Amino acid sequence: MAPVRTQLSLVAAPFYWVVDVPSKMLSEFSDMLSTRRELMDDNERLRAESLILNAKLQKYIELRAENVRLRELMNSAERINDTVVVAEVVAVASDPNRHQLVVDKGSRDGAFVGQPVIDATGLLGQIIEVGLLQSRVLLITDSAHALPVRVSRNGLRAIAEGTGLIDELTLTHVAATTDIQIGDLLVSSGLGGRFPGGYPVGEVTDVSIDPGQPFAEVRARPMAQLDRSRNVLLVFSEQKSEE
Repeated sequence: MAPVRTQLSLVAAPFYWVVDVPSKMLSEFSDMLSTRRELMDDNERLRAESLILNAKLQKYIELRAENVRLRELMNSAERINDTVVVAEVVAVASDPNRHQLVVDKGSRDGAFVGQPVIDATGLLGQIIEVGLLQSRVLLITDSAHALPVRVSRNGLRAIAEGTGLIDELTLTHVAATTDIQIGDLLVSSGLGGRFPGGYPVGEVTDVSIDPGQPFAEVRARPMAQLDRSRNVLLVFSEQKSEE
């Protein structure tokens, strides 16, 4: 019967294969679903990890930028002779017509009314109100602020007043015949005893002369980053220290 069984097995083989096809297809389909599910889970996990890494990267970028700002601030402190204390801006005035901010240094740290405040690039303003832990600073662009300046190129004296615009100062009572040019650097003159002399204040951006007017219209751009500085320096001049 061996030959007969051999022949029968050959005849039955296709039937066995046909019967086994659904089972194989079901198994392959199940494997495919399982693989697809694993891929979807992996994609979700990788997407979440990517978001976390991007968030951390943004924080690292901000920390790097802050380190650069602090390094610039320290370099600025090394270039001046007066004693300085680093302060952080903790609040700004909500009224757009008031150019003021609040720093985290107060009377406990030696801050005083009238104290000059600078950043890494120039004169920022002065303290007008002191608390125990915080102080309020009036920016040089506030319409209520004015300070004596001089042109670094030729020593010309003038008064720089705030215009209420964060990026503009104006020089008052500048004679039309005065030697002042676009690009001239304005520095604090030291007159009046409020601000030490020699601190950068602004750069002349426009000089308009009307033949029928005795005074020229002079505008300047502040050197300090008034709307971006996060860390500032409170200046303790030698004259104030001696008092």
